[in-house]
Amino acid sequence: MTAEPLLRVDGVRAVYGDTVALHDVSLDIAHNEFFALLGPSGCGKTTLLRSIAGFETPAAGRITVDGIDLLSLPAHRRPVNMMFQSYALFPHLSVERNIGYGLEAEGLGRAEIRTRVGEVMEVVRLGHLAKRRPAQLSGGQRQRVALARAIVKRPKLLLLDEPLSALDRQVRASMQLELKRLQHEVGLTFVVVTHDQEEAMSMADRIAVLNEGRLEQLASPQELYADPGSRFVAAFIGTANLLDGEATADGVAVPGLGEVRAGHALAAGSPATAVIRPEDVVAGDDVSGGLRGTVVDTYFLGGASTISIDVPGLPAPVLASVHGATRLVRGAEVGVAFGRATAVPRDPSEPPSFGTTVPTTAIPVDEVQDVSA
Repeated sequence: MTAEPLLRVDGVRAVYGDTVALHDVSLDIAHNEFFALLGPSGCGKTTLLRSIAGFETPAAGRITVDGIDLLSLPAHRRPVNMMFQSYALFPHLSVERNIGYGLEAEGLGRAEIRTRVGEVMEVVRLGHLAKRRPAQLSGGQRQRVALARAIVKRPKLLLLDEPLSALDRQVRASMQLELKRLQHEVGLTFVVVTHDQEEAMSMADRIAVLNEGRLEQLASPQELYADPGSRFVAAFIGTANLLDGEATADGVAVPGLGEVRAGHALAAGSPATAVIRPEDVVAGDDVSGGLRGTVVDTYFLGGASTISIDVPGLPAPVLASVHGATRLVRGAEVGVAFGRATAVPRDPSEPPSFGTTVPTTAIPVDEVQDVSA
């Protein structure tokens, strides 16, 4: 028997004037799950989060937590808490007073407040900073104070709105691991809104990808990457080669390239896209039996390099991933072969094209030397 979800969003529709921000979105979130709402700016993810919190009122639909109708309750009476992007700490209060402020407002006794604040400070590793003010803390420490203040009230559900966006890249990476650790230790359900795919993929158990107010796909990070349900998800999640064409019995027929064998059979003749991740592209001077091309750029990523290859007959370069350092420098002639591909439906109103999503963390270089030499 399947356990009942903690949070249920059923047919939620949000409208601002003539703009529909959410188109009848439905999803379930389990107890003790780390769940992410992911999508570009304006996709509706923050509207959905604010509707759960009680700061927005949907035009239609239901939102329940443990069967309780949230839409019938004001924000302050809902069994949820929200951690804001700005952290909203009181500058004149110490760390421990900031964390315990909500408990003081509820009228709890001093002994219980002291006990609960002490417990949560140890969980977020702030016990040694109890007497400091927010101005005396680093960005990561302020983020943990805001998180502690949210979880000390023991809500059923914790909502986090772009919680790491104010941190620099190195601190953000460490806090991704910290948030995951805290979520497991405190045993709460976390729902985080982010536009950062790397952030969502590294932290979440499941991800809901939204686009223009619609739920594109809800799945684990692994499934979203390996088996995207739409061309949008394939392009938005990770780096990909997107080859548009028509579905065949065994894959996708791509103009100027021929048939690319791919999983997920679609109706033959229907508009389709073959999605090929860079790690599923084999490139090298010893690759035979496939295409030939010229290396036009190298993106060095530390543990691997992504090379961009100009293949005659294709309107855009092919991206291939090479582990470690590479001798495939600009101008090198290489063979190219495709491995695993996934076929996804394509909007018939859009003309066929060929595109790639370039790695956002890559460093383009004219030439990458083989550091192993």
